[in-house]
Amino acid sequence: MIRIKSPVSINSFSTMPYFTPAFTNFFHQLESNNDRDWFNANKSVFEKEVKKPFDRFVGDLIDRMQTIDRNLLITPKDAVFRIYRDTRFSKDKTPYKTNVSAIISPGGRKDMDYPGMYIELGAKHVRVYSGSYQPDKIQLEKIREKIITEGDRFQKLISDSAFVKHYGEIRGEKYKVLPKEIKEDAERQPVLFNKQFYYYSEWKPDILTKEDLLDQIMSRYLIARPLTEFLIEALT
Repeated sequence: MIRIKSPVSINSFSTMPYFTPAFTNFFHQLESNNDRDWFNANKSVFEKEVKKPFDRFVGDLIDRMQTIDRNLLITPKDAVFRIYRDTRFSKDKTPYKTNVSAIISPGGRKDMDYPGMYIELGAKHVRVYSGSYQPDKIQLEKIREKIITEGDRFQKLISDSAFVKHYGEIRGEKYKVLPKEIKEDAERQPVLFNKQFYYYSEWKPDILTKEDLLDQIMSRYLIARPLTEFLIEALT
């Protein structure tokens, strides 16, 4: 059974911004020059203005989140995705992502099942995601069963005013047809049609140069945490 410490108050963690305007400027230029020659010529900028500050930010975020979830025994190396795109099965053959991202969960980027935090920073937006993005058949059944058996609790979580304000709703692809045994439940709770159960909150990229970036990310994380705990319980 997962033991999760109750949310704590958020205090300032860093007195200096993690990122400078050079972070978003790098990605603005990369969008127009997404090729290996340009990237290699600007790799030192990437290392200094993007990779190193992002690793530091993720490290501090892990430290802060460990006060909430004691199962987070990872380092930034475990969490941060590479900037190189996997183009093998994509029509888009541009070699680089136009953002940096990380999964902060007990398994880091190698564990897509545990409902942790996925964070994405770029020149267009800053987003924090959580939920269950790729549940398999058994995991999907567990989530559905949890929603059905604890319907009142689930409805309260997704109707919470702070969650609705900052995350909106549970998102994801949906099935058109459901097993007959849950059709009646789905009439009361349409989210049972979902194949995925994720939610995200977004800021404009100017937040990246703010001194309270970490505090704001953690504030949104705590708002979503009760629903995330619900999904963790379902899957474990």
